[in-house]
Amino acid sequence: MTALHKRWEVLPPAPEEHVARFPDLTPLVVQILYNRQIRTVDDVAAFLSRSFAVDNPFLLKGMNEAVTRLRQALRAGEAIAVYGDFDADGVTATALLVPTLRALGAQVIPYIPQRMEGYGLHESALKKLADQGIKVVVTVDCGVRATEQVACANKLGLDMIITDHHAIGGELPAAVAVIDHRRQDDRYPFKHLAGVGLAFKLAQALLRAERQVPVAKTETLLEEQDLLDLVALGTVADLAPLIGENRALVSRGLEQLNQARRPGIAAMLEEARIEPGQVSAGTVGYVLGPRLNAAGRLDDAMASYNLLTTSSAEEAERLAQQLGEQNRERRRLTLEMVERAREQVRAQVDELIYVLADSAYMAGIAGLVASRIVEEFYRPTLVIALGEEESKGSARSIKGFHVTRALDECDVLLKRHGGHSAAAGFTIGNDNIDAFREKLKKIARRELTEDDLVKPVKIDMALSLTRADGETLAQVEMLQPFGMGNPRPTFVSYDVQVRACYPVGSAGTSLKFKLSDGVAVWDAIAFRQRIPADQVPGRIDVVYTLQSRIWNNKERLELVVKDWRPAEG
Repeated sequence: MTALHKRWEVLPPAPEEHVARFPDLTPLVVQILYNRQIRTVDDVAAFLSRSFAVDNPFLLKGMNEAVTRLRQALRAGEAIAVYGDFDADGVTATALLVPTLRALGAQVIPYIPQRMEGYGLHESALKKLADQGIKVVVTVDCGVRATEQVACANKLGLDMIITDHHAIGGELPAAVAVIDHRRQDDRYPFKHLAGVGLAFKLAQALLRAERQVPVAKTETLLEEQDLLDLVALGTVADLAPLIGENRALVSRGLEQLNQARRPGIAAMLEEARIEPGQVSAGTVGYVLGPRLNAAGRLDDAMASYNLLTTSSAEEAERLAQQLGEQNRERRRLTLEMVERAREQVRAQVDELIYVLADSAYMAGIAGLVASRIVEEFYRPTLVIALGEEESKGSARSIKGFHVTRALDECDVLLKRHGGHSAAAGFTIGNDNIDAFREKLKKIARRELTEDDLVKPVKIDMALSLTRADGETLAQVEMLQPFGMGNPRPTFVSYDVQVRACYPVGSAGTSLKFKLSDGVAVWDAIAFRQRIPADQVPGRIDVVYTLQSRIWNNKERLELVVKDWRPAEG
């Protein structure tokens, strides 16, 4: 935390005339919305009501072609495969689309590659599907850069429908339809849907077309809202921004998650000791999402798919226990690998970008390790799990360095790659790793400035510690769900007295504080703190968020410390 130099940025106050436009809201709520660029009367109303005006799926480029081909397959009884990915986004998208097609009467199977196969479309898998009599393959959360694989599928007689939200390469695959809102010719107004969000738009289009002109032999009982719990799971787990349509979908999906209608959701909540009704976006991000991801990271993501789609309470309980155990093992392995990564970073601490390669890394955990190194050292980080001849890697980045564009510049050194501005995956031959590292260093020197390497801490407003109370927390909670794009509001209090500070947690890497304004005392906690408790001064300036926690069946306010420094006054 304070081991890394950070730049505190207290956002400027909203003009008084702007605050006056919203007499029904507190100045604190208006300020936080102002900080998030939510400033018009209509935008504020939509945000607080968690609504989104435009939801016509047929505005997505390629949707008409996709629906037409799938309905043709439904009429003809052609076999369909839904080809997903092994992360939570891909698994939830597959678990959403397969039952939708079945509800419409389709003969459909899921296909999720194992981690050892690697991300994305594979020619060997497409050949297996063709041999099984599949005629149409729908991808979810992958495929937009798979031009060679789609060409192979076309030769095999497979009709390909691509749904993906990743960055587009130099050309689109020659598929029947390519649905990706990142297409330059796409006019859908919201550009931040996750893979499961685009799968939902396809399901939405199919269900609406079915209501207009039925092709199923029996009545379709599935409704759009029945799918929103899966949309919430995948969207939050994939760190898609919780703004616009995502905010509306996740808010409605959280309502469904809290009802735990699926046996798999109920079993996961029970295994994690979370009561139905207590599920928030944070619960998805820190508890449910990691469990769904654990199966694909360590073994076979079909366990997560089966958990989400089973109708058997017994099977759900067994699978939830399996995913819980795998998640605990994933945490243990992550800690070991992060320590190995730290050792490598210390040997190249002055670099602008870290390219860490080791046979001790696992491909399924490389992204987690990269994220932790970025959090700790604030440098773009690529972690490569060395194989015998070729290796798989994951990249995580910082603001100011578009990692997928950097990988595009290294295309001749890579076998495949794809991702977003802040995260990517790739496969590389071992003989190219050294050249790859040097090329990325050159790009980093060109793209990054010294200011880029100082982690910004954006602060919504200064707040006296006295105002960090239940009333302020209630105003904050109006802005849920929190996540990427809509972070939990952050405050700063100056010249705060530290009454107590001591390490907590199994590894002692978190710090518990007792903070005071001279009158009352507040509980506070700083997670993954790398400064010893005895080095915390008696008075500090502190940046924090507010949350409540249950202790002995009582709700208590707690400050979650994001950063601190010795009090300037």
